[in-house]
Amino acid sequence: MNIGIVSNESEKSVALVKQFRELAVKANLILDNKNPDVVVTVGGDGTLLSAFHRYAHMLNQVRFVGVHTGHLGFYTDWRDYEIEELVESLIRDKGESVSYPLLDVSATYQSRKEPSHFLALNESAIKRVDGTMVCDVYIKDEFFERFRGDGMCISTPTGSTGYNKSVGGAVIHPRINAIQIAEIASINNRVFRTLSSPMIIPTDEWLTLKPVTSEGFVLTIDHLTSSEKNVVELSYRVAKERIHFARYRHTHFWNRVEAGFLGAKQKYDF
Repeated sequence: MNIGIVSNESEKSVALVKQFRELAVKANLILDNKNPDVVVTVGGDGTLLSAFHRYAHMLNQVRFVGVHTGHLGFYTDWRDYEIEELVESLIRDKGESVSYPLLDVSATYQSRKEPSHFLALNESAIKRVDGTMVCDVYIKDEFFERFRGDGMCISTPTGSTGYNKSVGGAVIHPRINAIQIAEIASINNRVFRTLSSPMIIPTDEWLTLKPVTSEGFVLTIDHLTSSEKNVVELSYRVAKERIHFARYRHTHFWNRVEAGFLGAKQKYDF
């Protein structure tokens, strides 16, 4: 089995990677970043997002394992002091995995015949940087509303705990194959109206945003950001691809949510 390693540049992560490499070599595991079967990330959720985009073209053969060096991450199952246990699990690996839905993003531009496609693990946001964003919202090619506001956030179930949650979106369990759209500072008054609630889009439907003005947008795909011009429309749907995590001791989703937002489980005396 080939093992790839992706880490951040912190002193702690560099030391852990060195320890992991030494143990992996002793265990006769093959270290190969070009054609890995399992990618081990050392850092946090940001490091795992970077690894996902690096190997997005190999999702049908790669499984991910995250080691976090700080607070508990939503995609990282191992702590920095558990490197030896992780290597033992890799030695005993039987190919088991758990998979999560991804977001497919399609961007159509005035100057291009073919749309550009992207995959997001967490979310994609579209914002207007020099004024109010105005765009028509279509669901399954049927007009739904005209949106006015700062922007929109479209997230996966696992990404629902990120930017989506901060703008009032729901937290969705990743066994639900769907995407979610949440408004960012929408304008609602007697003249302009939006639904002003998060919406869940199932696998057999898709969301299309058609901006009234094609200039001055910022498009984010997870941690990646780009300034956009000549945007005709953006289309979002549940991707055909899925991300796979090695299932050695995958943490239950609601335990991640509890640990991430409420703290360690404990009894309170009032």
